[in-house]
Amino acid sequence: MRCFVPALLCSCSAFFYSVFFYSASLLPTFTPLNCTPVIETEVHQRLRAYLRDQGHTQWPHHLTMARLVARALRVGRSALIQTDSLAAYQGSHRLSYLIPALLWPEPAVLAVPNELLETVLQQDIPNLQQGLPIIKPVRSGDRWPDKDFRGLLVTSAQGWLSNRLAVFNNDYSVPQDVINSAAVSQNLFPPGIPTLIDGASSLEGWVRDLLSETLSGQDWESLMLAYPSQRAFIRDMRVKITHAVFQHPPNPYRCHLIGSPEQMLLLELYEWLKVCGDTSQMPLPWRRFWQYFLQPERLAWSRLDRALGSMALCCGPTDIDSALAPVWAQQPIVLMGSALDTDTRAERYRDRMGLGDMTCLCFGPDRHNDLIQLYLPDRLPMPNTSHFKAAVLQEIRQLIAARRTAQETGNAAETAPEPTVILIGDVPLKAQFAAILAAEFGSRVQLEAPIDEQGILVTGWDYWRAHQTTSTTARISPGLLIITTLPIPSLENPLVAARVAAYKRRRQDWFKAYLLPEALSQLQHAVAPVRSHRCHQGVVALLDNRVNYRSYGTDVLAALSPAARSSYLNEDWF
Repeated sequence: MRCFVPALLCSCSAFFYSVFFYSASLLPTFTPLNCTPVIETEVHQRLRAYLRDQGHTQWPHHLTMARLVARALRVGRSALIQTDSLAAYQGSHRLSYLIPALLWPEPAVLAVPNELLETVLQQDIPNLQQGLPIIKPVRSGDRWPDKDFRGLLVTSAQGWLSNRLAVFNNDYSVPQDVINSAAVSQNLFPPGIPTLIDGASSLEGWVRDLLSETLSGQDWESLMLAYPSQRAFIRDMRVKITHAVFQHPPNPYRCHLIGSPEQMLLLELYEWLKVCGDTSQMPLPWRRFWQYFLQPERLAWSRLDRALGSMALCCGPTDIDSALAPVWAQQPIVLMGSALDTDTRAERYRDRMGLGDMTCLCFGPDRHNDLIQLYLPDRLPMPNTSHFKAAVLQEIRQLIAARRTAQETGNAAETAPEPTVILIGDVPLKAQFAAILAAEFGSRVQLEAPIDEQGILVTGWDYWRAHQTTSTTARISPGLLIITTLPIPSLENPLVAARVAAYKRRRQDWFKAYLLPEALSQLQHAVAPVRSHRCHQGVVALLDNRVNYRSYGTDVLAALSPAARSSYLNEDWF
């Protein structure tokens, strides 16, 4: 069900935005003690006055989001808030949850990504404490300070998740005998305390990292120390497993799914160690690995460094919803992130994350200030054809030349020089293009390395996404972003192929449920730095002709909206 929320928009009529509100009642509702029924009104008034004093708002949805966060704190009801990718990139939405958290008179937890902790604690909160009549104490740390603490605890989102997953374990979490140890099982965050989590777009990656175990060379040494009488057998099995892993043909992803030969050897090792002694003497990483490995639905793969001749064994769950469901049930949560789902209710995202029905809100970008120029030529070869490489390379040359001409003729004199970023998902093609362009344009061209304001960065999607989480001073905002192909996960990647196989076993539409949402989310995050130009409109060139001729092209264009689309190159853009 969708409906507009006019009561929340009363003082934002000068701004254009779409807000969708969805609610249901399957999640538990927590009722805080001594709740303040007028917290939404107070937050609205304080925030509006603060914005007026600042002289600008930076983001048109501050008041609406702040009221929703305040309501979630008062009612004790979980919520999922999707912001636009530019707000997440710039952090302009943080004001909308910090003020409710600081004005709320009851205890609360704020979990933010590691890279944001310093900014929130040393800049955002001190500024608000000086500008608002806030008396609520604020602490930082990896655990709740004291049972009598009534303030706001700011902690790492990754650390909070790690403790929650360890405490509320299930089939895919830490083994029970490990959970019982004081070092891991300590409940560092009491249940029932409202928790605000920023960075929900990275949540799945964090959880998969936490629920995966990796065995490296040092872990084999630890296993031999734990079973000294079986040292020779363990060493022999390690050699056999390493040999079997290196029989896989090389691929650009440097990983392979564990096949039947390695699986049989690993099971033989496990059964023999069970016969030889108590499994409690087994090192913790090995116990975690076996617990995951023996599950019917799991991802097991090897990572290789053929140059060094080393390998690592990795294992984790295929799905993470069952591990997260008991975590969300312990307290009301407010999840905030960008590009989580194309659906306002984020049904696919909530299914993957083990989230039940909850209040959902989606904020779109500002259609006036966040507009980009989208160059989408319609006569290029398809990416899977032999002519694609030469045609795309020629388009890149023309785009770079057009920018240089505009700068030399003075058309771009009113704006500061801005770098060019070329996104290439294909690993071999990325290196080839970087070498060709470096031969033509010199040292301005860098392959996944820092560049100056007039540089040309050739990069893959992972590097570009990681760059956006660096400090604000180290970021670059390209005036031209060239995307060679859509970031649809490749089935040649063994881990992608394994997850697709899991969707097929469940008879689900693996493209619409997994590959397409991943691509759209990557796209929205990738173009966010281009939207950050307020004095002029940045240019995005999308050279993948599938957008024009495939049914999912409309989804891609919607994800890139607002954009002024053109199939012809206009040098006036620069």
